[in-house]
Amino acid sequence: MLGYPINLKPPPAGFERWRRRLRRYGIGVIAYNNGGDPYAPAPVPHHTHPFERRVIERCGRWYGFPADDLWGIVSHGGTDSNLHGLRLGQVWLRHVHGGEPVCYFTAEAHYSIPHLADLLGLATAAVATDAEGAMDPEDLSRQLARHRGRPALVVATVGTTFKGAVDPLPAIAAALADVPHFLHVDAAAFGGYLPHTAHAPLLHQEAVGFDALAVSCHKFFGFPAPAGLFLIRRSRFEAYLAAVGRRHRADYLGHFPGTLSCSRDAVKPAEFLYYTSPAMQARLAADARRILADTAWLQAHLEARFPALAPRRAHPASNVVWFRRPADAVVRRYHLACQDGHAHVVVMPHAGRELLGRFLDDLGGG
Repeated sequence: MLGYPINLKPPPAGFERWRRRLRRYGIGVIAYNNGGDPYAPAPVPHHTHPFERRVIERCGRWYGFPADDLWGIVSHGGTDSNLHGLRLGQVWLRHVHGGEPVCYFTAEAHYSIPHLADLLGLATAAVATDAEGAMDPEDLSRQLARHRGRPALVVATVGTTFKGAVDPLPAIAAALADVPHFLHVDAAAFGGYLPHTAHAPLLHQEAVGFDALAVSCHKFFGFPAPAGLFLIRRSRFEAYLAAVGRRHRADYLGHFPGTLSCSRDAVKPAEFLYYTSPAMQARLAADARRILADTAWLQAHLEARFPALAPRRAHPASNVVWFRRPADAVVRRYHLACQDGHAHVVVMPHAGRELLGRFLDDLGGG
């Protein structure tokens, strides 16, 4: 499989040992539940909030969040993380800036974004992209001017779904400088590997100034079940709580949770903690370097052998190469995702040069 950002490389033996250790304490055996805020006292004894907090704190360092301005959860997946980003941003802007925001995103954003905007009743504005699929900051400024006087809820993407484009966060932040705004970054796939490469500054919160971040656990990391990370500036989360806590009671939990789901999976945070451990860091870093090197290798070979396919790579930090759609047999064999007459390859840790070489050979035969 080369068409989707799923890592089919099996977890290391150490992960299975960690799982067995957790099960000895009943985690994954009896009903553990991470209901509520992982940073608030839990109402029931069977939870993994301490593990969840360690995951968020370790990952917060990867993404440059200040330790004293960080809150987060292990979510059900990338779409759940995006839902939290949009909802918390919507309420925060209402509460702090007193207006209903307009949600800005591009056509290259993940397909969940317009669905979530509809779900939340958000007014939306489409922002144009450049030739590589990245948000155009000049057009964002034009769209902001059209909605002058209203707060901006901007969804930027680091690693767009099909072209692998990287929205220019510093330029987006500059365009928002004089506008009340909340900047949510969807980095579902790229967020897994960028912190382990020279491109880590692309997702450094203090440097860029974004408010919230979504990352998927089951993409680059290869975590064997859908899960996600949602990180947000604690100051934004506390203002959100102040806004909604006045309207909603949660005596049953002992605190208003702030999360959009009441019961949350307690097994995934405990298991994913292994992926943030020092034992796993060397593997993640090696995988990250290799997929970028292999992406460059694939692009070079596509350009040399199949120039008619017009292969393109949107950004040096991207593990995606897209090109004109090849023969149906190749699409089916490698499970290529296709869109608007094009297909793409997503180079994941299981897709080394042996597999990529077979793909190139089959392109020639097709």
